[in-house]
Amino acid sequence: MEYLETIAAQVGIATWLLIIILLWSAVWKLLALWKSARNNNLIWFIVIAVINSVGILPILYIFVFSKLKYKAVKPKKAKKSVKKKK
Repeated sequence: MEYLETIAAQVGIATWLLIIILLWSAVWKLLALWKSARNNNLIWFIVIAVINSVGILPILYIFVFSKLKYKAVKPKKAKKSVKKKK
């Protein structure tokens, strides 16, 4: 707890406010990570996991980007060669 008090003092906010901000960020981040994993969005999962944005990026993903439908890239099928009968 002393560590949080030191950080809060350096930032110039109350310790309780820092705790609320950390909880807010953690909840949104976990929700966005869960949703991106369920949607198989590996890039979004990595970006959300790495970037700390006090909940802004996770909220954007949950309410905007997760609703977008991405077209799956399908591999082209090889053409079958037709053998002529003699």
